[in-house]
Order: sequence, then C-alpha cells, then structure tokens
Amino acid sequence: MKTYFVFAIALTLSFSAIAQKKEIKTATKELAKGNYEKAGVALDAAEALLSSMDEKYKSQYYLQRSIYYLNTGDVDFSDVMKSIEALKLVTDPAQEQGVKDQTQNLKAHLVNTGSSLLKSSDYKTSADYFENAYKLSPSDTVYLFYAASTSVNAKMYDRSLAMYEELRTLGFTGIEKNYYATNVETQVEELFGSKVLRDVSVKTKSHVNPKDELTESKFPEIIKNIALIYVQNGDNEKALEAMAIAREQDPENVNLLLTEANVYYTMGNTTKFKELLEIAVQKDPSNPELQYNLGVISSEIDDFENSKKYYLKAVELKPDYTNAYINLAALILGQEESILSQMNKLGSSAADDRKYDQLKEKRNQLYLDAIPHLENAIKSDPANFQAVKTLSNIYSAVGDTQKYKEFKALAEELESKQ
Repeated sequence: MKTYFVFAIALTLSFSAIAQKKEIKTATKELAKGNYEKAGVALDAAEALLSSMDEKYKSQYYLQRSIYYLNTGDVDFSDVMKSIEALKLVTDPAQEQGVKDQTQNLKAHLVNTGSSLLKSSDYKTSADYFENAYKLSPSDTVYLFYAASTSVNAKMYDRSLAMYEELRTLGFTGIEKNYYATNVETQVEELFGSKVLRDVSVKTKSHVNPKDELTESKFPEIIKNIALIYVQNGDNEKALEAMAIAREQDPENVNLLLTEANVYYTMGNTTKFKELLEIAVQKDPSNPELQYNLGVISSEIDDFENSKKYYLKAVELKPDYTNAYINLAALILGQEESILSQMNKLGSSAADDRKYDQLKEKRNQLYLDAIPHLENAIKSDPANFQAVKTLSNIYSAVGDTQKYKEFKALAEELESKQ
C-alpha cells in the first residue's frame, strides 16, 4: 500500500510536469506564429499550474507572458507594465537571451509610443512611457531627460524637478557624437545613424569628407529648468543656488550665464538681468541673440540709445534678423507719442504754430527713419503682415501715394491668406 501511494504521487507529478511543458511550448509556438488568442489560452492553462511549477518552467512561462502582454493587439500602458513585471520574474539563466530581446522590444515600444504621444500633445502619458523606458534601462539616461522635459510640458513641475535633480546628480550631459559625410551626387552633407554606416558609405565612394561632431551639452538646459521650476514654486533662493553651483563647475559656459540672467528676469530683477547679459556679450560678442535681448531690456527701461545700439549690432551680425528690424522700427515710432502729446498742448499763437510745424517735421522724420528697418524686415520675411501694414500706413502719412498703394495691396493680400 505504501509503495503504491508513492508511485501515485510520482505519477501525478510527472503528468503535471508534462502538462506544464506542453502549455508553455504551445504558447511559445503560437506567439511565434502571431496567434495571440491561442497563446493566451495556453498561458492561462499554464498559469493554473504555477504553484507546482519548478523555476525553469516558471521562467519560461513569465518570459512568454511578458511577450504576450506586449502583443495583445491594442496595447495600452497597463499592458506594458504587466509585461515589464512579468519579465522581472524570469530568473533562469537559460532565458538570458530571451530577456535581453524582450527588454529591447519593451524599450523600443516605450520610446516609440512616448514619441508618438508627443505629437498628440498627451504629455503626461508620454512622460510615463519615457520614465519607464529609463527604469527598464537605467544606462539610457537620455530617456529620463525626455521624461523630465515632457513633464514640464504637462505642467507636472514637481515630478519634473525630481527627474532633473536626478539627472544633475548623475552628471548627465546628453552629449552625443554625430557622423557626417558629403553625398558625392548631391554635394549635400548628410547625417548618418552610426559611424559604421558612414564609414561604409565613404569606403564605397558614395560619400566623401567624413566629419565627426559632438552635440551641445544638455546640462545648461537641465540647470535652467531646475532654476525656473524653483522660481515657479516661489523658491528663488534655491533657483539661484542651483545656478551658482552650475556656474562654479563651468564658469565660461555662456548658456549657463544666460540661464542665470533669465532667472533674474523671471524674478523681475531687470538690472541684474542686463548686467549678466553684458557679461555674456563680452564672452560671446558675435552672438546676435545676446545683442537682441539687450536691446529688448534696454527698451523696457526706456534706454533708447542703448536699445537702438544693441538692435543695430544684432542686425549687423545677422542681416536677416526680422524681429530686430521690427523692434528697431517700433523703438523709433515709440517716440511719436511724446511728440503728439506736445502738439496737442499747443495753443493758436504764432509761436505755437511755429512749434507745431517743428514737431510735425520731427514726427515726419520718425516715419522716414523707421521705413528702412521695416523694409528690411519685409525683405527677410515677405509674409510679415504687421510689418507690411505698418509700412503702408507710414507711406500714407508721409504722402508717398505710390508706395502706400503698393504696400496697402500687399497687406490686403497677406490678410486674405490668414
């Protein structure tokens, strides 16, 4: 009787192992063929045997379950998370390659879906996908950067701040090497996905002049966003503290200097903002954006001469700088209000009449001074309706009927297209 009892248990265990192996084998086979419904049925049958399953079969089960969750048709975020959790339970070293392959599949799905969600402006869900891509593959810190940036777009500032702080602790820069070569047929320089592909193209003589370039560091952007989030939260001291640490590490970095300037600007400290911009100009005198920003801030504090000087320098450095031309014209035309105020206060005496004529001439000269800047703005941006409309009005005011009609017609044409 005792011998029979042991035999019965052994027989039961043997049938159980056979059943386990059969269901998992079926699931693997159906998944490979794309028959996900049949694979699901087999996996459900195997799941019923989990309590008696040895580690080898459990690992096989969880790996196939992970693959199944990622291929259930309309895969949503919860399916992806189930797939990740199942993959964590694969412990058998024999499944190492399968785990690597599935990890790559999951990572690709998370990144691709996160990217596609950006196009539909679903920033919160996109951030969830990027963050989990990073958690799945912690060496790919760029995904944490994407998650942090996308969280800012979703206005989840505290979540974003935690990610940016982690990136700062990790020393993330995001610097990558890009591989270029010039297409022999088109003479256009092209970017390659890898050094290998570029080198092969050069070797086959379809491309020449190979060139490697490093991308700019994302560290200044990280510090800027950390600082701006602290400002958003009303913690200006922490914002400036973050900037001080960053600039101490890289004192010659103009981007960090500009970030600190922007923090002060956000705080309403235009004096400090202007001071830092002027330092930045000394470090990078050929940067038109710096000159333009100094023009803007000088205009805001009614420093007409310096504002004009900076705008003129900006267009000297960048001849097609449309906004600088428009701001130059606006700066000049902004003086009209003062002249009109003086004209309206005059009486009807002979002296007042002479003064009126002088002011009228001065006003007319403002219009003439603004014309070249508006014309340059239109030259660099022919579809700029506001510049065309303003120029039309100015030509009307100075009595140039031909030019007035020309630009009035152009303004009406542009307006009809808006």
